[in-house]
Parts: sequence; structure tokens; C-alpha cells
Amino acid sequence: SETISTEQLIELNKFTSRISEKALRYDLTVPFARYVVQHQNEIEFPFKRYQIQPVWRADRPQKGRFREFYQCDADVVGSTSLWQEVELVQLYDSVFTTLGLVGATIKINNRKVLSGIAEVIGAKDKLIDFTVALDKLDKIGEDGVKKEMTEKGISAEAIEKVQPLFSFTGTINEKLDKLATLLASSAEGLKGVEELRFICDNVLEIGLGKSELDLDVTLARGLNYYTGAIFEVTAPKEVAMGSIGGGGRYDDLTGIFGLKNMSGVGISFGLDRIYLVLEELGLFPATVTEATRALFFNAGDREALYSMKAINELRRSGIKVEMYPDAAKRDKQFKHADRRGIPFVVLTGDAEMESGTFTLKDLASGTQESVSLAEFAEKIK
Repeated sequence: SETISTEQLIELNKFTSRISEKALRYDLTVPFARYVVQHQNEIEFPFKRYQIQPVWRADRPQKGRFREFYQCDADVVGSTSLWQEVELVQLYDSVFTTLGLVGATIKINNRKVLSGIAEVIGAKDKLIDFTVALDKLDKIGEDGVKKEMTEKGISAEAIEKVQPLFSFTGTINEKLDKLATLLASSAEGLKGVEELRFICDNVLEIGLGKSELDLDVTLARGLNYYTGAIFEVTAPKEVAMGSIGGGGRYDDLTGIFGLKNMSGVGISFGLDRIYLVLEELGLFPATVTEATRALFFNAGDREALYSMKAINELRRSGIKVEMYPDAAKRDKQFKHADRRGIPFVVLTGDAEMESGTFTLKDLASGTQESVSLAEFAEKIK
């Protein structure tokens, strides 16, 4: 290959520096933090907001993983109250219950717990390496996690101390009790256990609809800015899909923009993945997937006006109907209805307009009848 000269390399480095700080929007939380800082004198705290926008990641596209996808975020900033976490778990469950999605698991952990574990096993300086490896437990198994920890310089003695986490089972309260014992020498770790107990106790006392709550001590997403609770939502077990939501508590995210001590907590819904899950489970209601039920034929401007008045009334009643826009030959309009899978067509002419009726034709059976506008909805069910 052609050798690059020193002058070309200098120019390339100048060009790289001009583009390297520019990128498509990665998430919605950091831009939100910037917005809060910019408008801090206009905002009434605590401040709540939700936001739905596309974001981009440099991922290799595959099922459920896209370079461009939609996120829906809900955040509260300006309060350290753990009731916010309780409310956000309820929000997750409310959405999934409304969608009819049974068995989504809302997993919860706490950054302080992870820090405490790293502290008690003597690996506090390797917190990120430790937690990144632990987070892969469900993917690479116990042996894989131990191997990665060893490669990252975590001692065999430290790995031995963390052994209980590889088979961390039981109810949420049982898991919390085990953590309290494991973290007895870590003030930070015990603080995390206390926060988890408050959130979990109150969520379970209030009750969930169709979702499940689980304490997952291997959960370690977003450690670069999460400081307290960490959330991740997984789809029902019968669907092979990654997380469909996630979030957590961030105590100083606004600090990178110059505003210190502004705590926030937020969650995100992965809309594209949720869509795929609902599609796979057949959960979209008929009102969402149902196409046009009847096509009004266009036989000229007089007939079209007569039809459009009826269409307007039917649409107000929630009935999906439309009119062919051009006064084309009937054969062309029939073919259009057939290709689009529209089950009924409506014919109008002088006789119909004089009697205030419509000729309704069922394309599947070939039968047709004269109906009034009041009878229309019942006939096309």
C-alpha cells in the first residue's frame, strides 16, 4: 500500500480532531442533564419529564439491535427521595400491564452494593473490571467470569470471596439478608442494601400488575454515571430478546455541565424491542393491526361528496373507511380493494343518493345489500 507522508499524517490528524467530537445522539439522559443545567433558573424542582426520540449506536445490526432505534425516557431530577425509584418501577409495570405483556422482569441492583462487594474482596481499584465481568454471568457462565476476572488482574483470593454471587438465589428479602452479611464490613455496601430494601419493600407492598421484580446482584449497566439504583427490564422468558428497558440513579450527571449536587433518576423503554416482543407474542390489539374495512367507490364528484359525508361520520365512530380518490373504472377500483385486502366496497349512484342508502358489497362472498348509514357499522364487523 502507498506510504503516508509526514505532511499527510499531520493533515489527517487535524481532520480527525475536527470530526472526532461530533456524533449522533447516543442517549437521551445526557442531553437532558445539559438541558437542566441550561434552564436551571427557569425549572421548578423536582422536575419530571418524558421524551421519545431516536438515538444511534455503532452496533452490528441484528435482531433487536439496531444502529438507529427509539427510546422513551422518563426522568425526575432535583430529589434524592427513593420514592422516585418506587414510582418508576410502578411506571414500568403500568406500561407493560397496559400492553398486556405478562412476565416482563424488572431487575434492580445498586451501584453502592457493587462498590461494597469490590471493597470487601479487596478489588476496589478494579471495580469496573470486576463488575463488567460479573455482568456477563448469564452469557459466559461462572467459569467464563472467573477467567475474565483473572485476566483483569483480580486475585484468586478475591474471586473466592465473591463465590456466593455465582449462585445467588432466594426471595428478594433472602438475597438482601445474604448481601447484608457479605457486606458487613462495608459502610457503602450496607447503604446500598438499605436503599434496595426500601425500594423493593415498598414496590411489593404497593403491588405489581403483570410484571415481576427481581434483585440481580450481577446487574452492572451504566457504571460510568449511575450512583445508586440500577434497573434493567427483560422480556418474558418465551421471547429471545435482550433488555427492553433500563435506567438508574445518577447523583452528579449534571456536574459535567457545571451544576453540582443535582441528583436524578430515570428509566428508558426500548420502543423498537418492545414492538418486536409484542409482535412475536401476538399482543397487538385488533384496533391497531386492522386495516381499512370498506372502500367507497368514486363515481364522480356528486357521488364522492355524498360518500365523503358518510365517511366523515363513520370515522368519528372509529370505523376505518376511505374513498378511492379518482373517478376511475369500477374494475380498477375493485382491483385496488382486492390488492389491499379491504373486505368491503361501497357503491353509490342516483338511486342510493335519493334513498339515503349505500350498496355494500362483501368481496369474499360476492353478496351485496342496501344499507343505511346507521346499519353500516354492524354490517362490516
